[in-house]
Amino acid sequence: MEKQAQKSVAVVGGGLVGAMNACYLSSRGFKVDLYEARADIRTMEVVRGRSINLALSCRGREALKKVGLEDQVVEDGIPMYARMIHDLNGTLRPIPYGKSDQYIMSVDRRKLNETLLTAAEKRPDVTLHFQHKLMSCDLEKGKLTFKIEPANDDDSFGQAYERNGGEDVEVRTDLIMGNDGAYSAIRKHMVKRPRFNYSQEYIPHGYMELTVPPHNGEFAMAVNYLHIWPRNEYMMIALPNQDKSFTLTLFMPFDMFDQLKTGDDVLRFFLEKFPDSVPLIGEESLKETYFRLPPLPLVSVKCSPYHVSDKAVIMGDAAHAMVPFYGQGMNCGFEDCLVFDEILEDLNNDLSKALPEFSVYRSPDAHAICDLAMYNYIEMRKSVNSRWFLMRKKVDSFLHAIMPSIFIPLYTMVSFTRIRYHVVINKAKKQDVLVDNSIQALMGLAAVGGGYLAAVAFSRHLNINSLTDWLHNMADHILK
Repeated sequence: MEKQAQKSVAVVGGGLVGAMNACYLSSRGFKVDLYEARADIRTMEVVRGRSINLALSCRGREALKKVGLEDQVVEDGIPMYARMIHDLNGTLRPIPYGKSDQYIMSVDRRKLNETLLTAAEKRPDVTLHFQHKLMSCDLEKGKLTFKIEPANDDDSFGQAYERNGGEDVEVRTDLIMGNDGAYSAIRKHMVKRPRFNYSQEYIPHGYMELTVPPHNGEFAMAVNYLHIWPRNEYMMIALPNQDKSFTLTLFMPFDMFDQLKTGDDVLRFFLEKFPDSVPLIGEESLKETYFRLPPLPLVSVKCSPYHVSDKAVIMGDAAHAMVPFYGQGMNCGFEDCLVFDEILEDLNNDLSKALPEFSVYRSPDAHAICDLAMYNYIEMRKSVNSRWFLMRKKVDSFLHAIMPSIFIPLYTMVSFTRIRYHVVINKAKKQDVLVDNSIQALMGLAAVGGGYLAAVAFSRHLNINSLTDWLHNMADHILK
């Protein structure tokens, strides 16, 4: 029997998802060439651009585990067991993410990217090509043209290419994999094709990164939390770093950013809206950092299908950029790699079947998490201030404790399981009915029985099994 020729893959984009895919595809016997427009970040002193801290959770960890990198990445991460709410009056309120042993991890984007690139480079049949900017491609023919240009520290890559020109390199491959981010060049070529659905939405809020340095060599705030300053229409969050600093990210409407024109304006605003953060950041540092770089926009992208015949496929932000408020951008991108690998396994690496299957299977989940990310911004900046929201959280935790296999809180399903995202939304809607009915029933009992029921409960030690049985019956009825 004649041995099948080794198939080649050109991965466009050397970020987190591209490097992860290089590891997966090499493990499946493909010859992988990874092309990245930037220089190798492992050799750079400073990496241009900014990014919101990454929160690693179950889906991302499962993907890392499959390629043998989970332990290494987790070792460098910092667990966060709860949100720590900073009220305007300085009160601190923790809101746990789930059970006591459930946590998300703060991880350093650059270090994670470097870890993945090194892991990919060590694998057989993987070659990394840096400073290769995609200039054109023919998705049907598997043909790409890159321009090679030395990195220029004083200019952006695009300007350097236009000014100096560079050597063109033409590549032919069996599969083009677009992992080149929210402004994907590969997706731009897909958009030109008939029956390709595409939408993008910029929210009216931008983001700006600030820093809380270590204080006396230690963390300035409690370390194992994601800190949030919710102010209804805007908010600030902070995630811990290995160097004992915190990265602060201010999310705010652009018109509010524009109103702060001087250092004194900034200081007054923070003293009024985030007073406990000012001594943590430092007044001079705050005024200087605020004007160092402008606030950046936040975009949500949905599209479908994700493939072109058996020749091209997009994943990660190229397929589904999302706002960062559920901490699922990286996790969803990593899960893309894992899902695609599972499909290839089931279909014996048959690209003609695997690519359309990936589009059909994955797009409803990607669209769902994009919607959930939008929803969670409202929760983080506003709902956490609501007594009703806090009561709902407690009810959710109670129902999950007594019915762990039937009732699973929304955040738990998203962050601590691999339940498909669109299934999560459908299940959460049904559970909302259960919670609302339970609260109404209990409030009705309290209103009718009042003091009598309380006296009976204390004198006879309320029969919890009966309450649990009643809730189980109600859950079975509603969730079917």
